[in-house]
Amino acid sequence: MATKPATRSPGAHAADSHDLIRVHGARENNLKDVSIEIPKRRLTVFTGVSGSGKSSLVFSTIAAESQRLINETYSAFVQGFMPTLSRPDVDVLEGLTTAIIVDQQRMGADPRSTVGTATDANAMLRILFSRLGQPHIGSPKAFSFNIPSISGAGAVTLERQGKTVKERRSFSITGGMCPRCEGRGNVSDIDLTQLFDASKSLKEGAITAPGYTGGGWNTRLYIESGFFAPDKPVRDFTKRELHDFLYHEPVRMKIAGINMTYEGLVPRIQKSMLSKDPDAMQPHIRAFVERAVTFSACPECGGTRLAEPARSSKINGINIAGACAMEIRDLADWVGALDEPSVTPLLASLKHTLDSFTEIGLGYLSLDRSAGTLSGGEAQRVKMIRQLGSSLTDVTYVFDEPTIGLHPHDIQRMNDLLLRLRDKGNTVLVVEHKPETIEIADHVVDLGPGAGTAGGSVCFEGTIEGLRSSGTITGRHFDDRATLKEKVRMPSGALKVRRASTHNLRDVDVDIPLGALVVVTGVAGSGKSSLIHGSVSGRDGVVSVDQTPIRGSRRSNPATYTGLLDPVRNAFAKANGVKPALFSANSEGACPNCNGVGVIYTDLAMMASVATTCEECEGKRFQASVLEYRLGGRDISEVLAMPVAEAQEFFSAGEAKNPAAHAILARLADVGLGYLSLGQPLTTLSGGEQQRLKLATRMAEKGGVYVLDEPTAGLHLADVEQLLGLLDRLVDSGKSVIVIEHHQAVMAHADWIIDLGPGAGHDGGRIVFEGTPADLVATRPTLTGEHLAAYVGT
Repeated sequence: MATKPATRSPGAHAADSHDLIRVHGARENNLKDVSIEIPKRRLTVFTGVSGSGKSSLVFSTIAAESQRLINETYSAFVQGFMPTLSRPDVDVLEGLTTAIIVDQQRMGADPRSTVGTATDANAMLRILFSRLGQPHIGSPKAFSFNIPSISGAGAVTLERQGKTVKERRSFSITGGMCPRCEGRGNVSDIDLTQLFDASKSLKEGAITAPGYTGGGWNTRLYIESGFFAPDKPVRDFTKRELHDFLYHEPVRMKIAGINMTYEGLVPRIQKSMLSKDPDAMQPHIRAFVERAVTFSACPECGGTRLAEPARSSKINGINIAGACAMEIRDLADWVGALDEPSVTPLLASLKHTLDSFTEIGLGYLSLDRSAGTLSGGEAQRVKMIRQLGSSLTDVTYVFDEPTIGLHPHDIQRMNDLLLRLRDKGNTVLVVEHKPETIEIADHVVDLGPGAGTAGGSVCFEGTIEGLRSSGTITGRHFDDRATLKEKVRMPSGALKVRRASTHNLRDVDVDIPLGALVVVTGVAGSGKSSLIHGSVSGRDGVVSVDQTPIRGSRRSNPATYTGLLDPVRNAFAKANGVKPALFSANSEGACPNCNGVGVIYTDLAMMASVATTCEECEGKRFQASVLEYRLGGRDISEVLAMPVAEAQEFFSAGEAKNPAAHAILARLADVGLGYLSLGQPLTTLSGGEQQRLKLATRMAEKGGVYVLDEPTAGLHLADVEQLLGLLDRLVDSGKSVIVIEHHQAVMAHADWIIDLGPGAGHDGGRIVFEGTPADLVATRPTLTGEHLAAYVGT
């Protein structure tokens, strides 16, 4: 017997009941059994102090599970080629949709990766030139700087009508790669003056490269080679002798009765130093490499990366290299002016992509800009380009601080884009600290109350009005506004910059005050980083802290990165009369079962590898015998599990008193990382935490000028005040601090503001204001002045 379906009220379709994303019992990283319901097809903003668990909930739980479930729909064969994702530590996740993650991860640093290749704009341009370019040189491959021109010929054997036949065949592929620089646009050369002092002989120590000084084997190899007189100054060498000294091919010879290989100094140094990752080098060797290796534009292609045939084909007098070098907004106008019915769909698609750049605030970029030189904010917005014209709907978009690196003038444009994605029927999840973006949310989730182990709970969820009156840290600080200083510091001198012309700068002359807090500001693309990193950062005595991420494995932690582990290990060794190496989980003290990692990874082919806590050391990473040694009543694993604030107190007095360790911990606490545990893997730190860890480490370096690039990135409203206090302490201790920043609280707190603009790209590159924040607010001559005046309420 057929059963009659239950009657349902009209309009209440079963499919319409799935309007929430339900998370129950989330425990990823520091989350404490978080249970929450997030409305679909709405804009939800996640707030909270740095390290409170926002990214753990949004990225590591919701987005990660969505991606894992999608990957599982592919065959086992295909999954074998995909990254393996483990299931997040959560009891229930319901109502998930396809997640598209737009994060701040830097784009590939390969010099062949450009803005054009990352967004497919280059691919469309190549097709355009292959169809319309004159003279016609070939297919789209002929315009690609990633494809070399190759040809070949030879005999092939065929079976034809029962007979074996040999035929001669030839083939050729016309690519666009410049043969000299192999599509990189620049060539590296070695500055010989950094390798040797030509006024000295080899016996007098002419070779100045690290490892070649003194009487070591490297030096003896050249002195006793017999190719030149060791007492003769290098400048007096004949052409033959100089060639043998610098470029001689490898040859075996006996030196002091020992068989050795003699090789010219240049190839020897290239193999021993220049082939290594600079970040893995010792500091003095890295400094030498930075001095000795010079990069210059390829003389054959002029830095365009393209071969001569690709540069010869033009449309309306412009070749593809010229088109890629234009600012994107100018290129959009050029493409819009082309009228060719045969490629109308292609032109429309290309124009839409280029217009999306302008719409998102990146019209000042060019398609040939290396992807690795983009800031985190620029990289994130370039990734957004693909989503703006997408026909997909009912998708979950996940953004990580999309306003990072944006001037207040540009934030409204970003807000409009987020709302547009929502209005197409998508769920938009945003991790954000800026009040201007939090205010447009339909739903707010505030995590906290603190950071690290003090966070991981939902403190509030609801509307903006509810957040303001909630009493949480975010709610209390939501309407905070920094005030202008009553009295600014007088400069003790000036750092002079003359005729700066890096990128879009127009022969800028500026005197940057010393002994003061100087803020360099301006809209995105106005030339701030070009001015400071191009003309200030490389000088002697300048300590620069930029936004590049810290490289480290899961074995790296704040204790190893800051150098704290060395005095701690030595203190343990001295107190117990044993070797310091025992107190390193990467050396003799490591647990033999897990090799000092604390967990054991089981590879399950295309399924996610499983991490289980090591049974022998119980995740402590050290041998049991090492944990018997104590300092101040604690073993080494207990010390590494301490938060910075607790460790600072531990090493300040008693048996464990250690001034060297205490000084490092004080710097970590100064930058607001008091909650971080000393042994927490660097791979689990947020972008803001990594930058502040870097700042704490660089503060120990001797330098009179500190350059900070957007130090408020990833900082909660409550933490900005602490950062301002740190900057004040640095200046009051006699340092000069130069900050590239968009945050109005930092601008208001400055002693001096340098504003670049008035626009971005070729509309910028000029100094539009120099003076005190009070003068900027009073006169409001620029966009920055207008926004700062509105911020301080004048």
